[in-house]
Amino acid sequence: MFRHQKELQFEVKVERPDPMLARQIQEVLGGQFGEMTVMMQYLFQGFNCRGEEKYKDMLMDIGTEEIGHVEMLCSLISQLLDGASPEDQAKAAKDPATAAIMGGINPQHLLVSGLGGLPTNSNGVPWNGSYIVASGNLLADMRSNLHAESQGRLQVARLYHMTKDEGVRATFRKMLARDRYHQYQWMAAIEELEEKNGVVVPATFPPEAEEEAQKEAYEFWNLSEGEESGEGPWATGSAPDGTGDFVYVTKPVPKGQIPSQKIPSTVLHHDLEIKTK
Repeated sequence: MFRHQKELQFEVKVERPDPMLARQIQEVLGGQFGEMTVMMQYLFQGFNCRGEEKYKDMLMDIGTEEIGHVEMLCSLISQLLDGASPEDQAKAAKDPATAAIMGGINPQHLLVSGLGGLPTNSNGVPWNGSYIVASGNLLADMRSNLHAESQGRLQVARLYHMTKDEGVRATFRKMLARDRYHQYQWMAAIEELEEKNGVVVPATFPPEAEEEAQKEAYEFWNLSEGEESGEGPWATGSAPDGTGDFVYVTKPVPKGQIPSQKIPSTVLHHDLEIKTK
């Protein structure tokens, strides 16, 4: 059960309207790595969690926090759109500098949302449920969560440098701080899960089933010009789980058979039927 509280997580207050910035902020609201995505991702992972209770609680805690982040961004976008009516745009056109800002307004902010936030990205593409990952495998999901927080924080940091509005920047600083912690959180969870289950997903796949390709599990194949890739830790040393040593293969040789060029008789028969008709 969720219960709404009227106060925002952090104060949201802008210095002046900026429809162009409002449009740009839509990316971190409804884009692939926006707050709507992490909100839904963590909640669905939590809803479906069958592991230890602490993981379910943690997922629900952070998913609920992200609901608040979505609300904060909607408030931020609404404030940036205040005074962005069509009449005000006509007046603003008299001032070239202001007109340049107002001219970048997302038409949907005027036509669809009534000067409010939208569940879309910065180009108006609707948020998509396929953005989220909730596989039921905790380690796989936590790694996806770290990826999502990394990309989301990157985009907020870029937006921070795209505005001089101190009120907007103050909101972004709070979000950046929380995104920093969220990365720490997922890294800690990943480390714990790796200690329990190993580093390869899924851990339940029987090792004996891999025996035929065991050697290939530790080889780095050089498939591009040059051999600089051999200088990385992925090409030398031991695997993270200690089960083998990495080998750098300079010129990997294919070991499969040549695909058959013979056309199946069923296809020939089908073609004859089509020609007959």
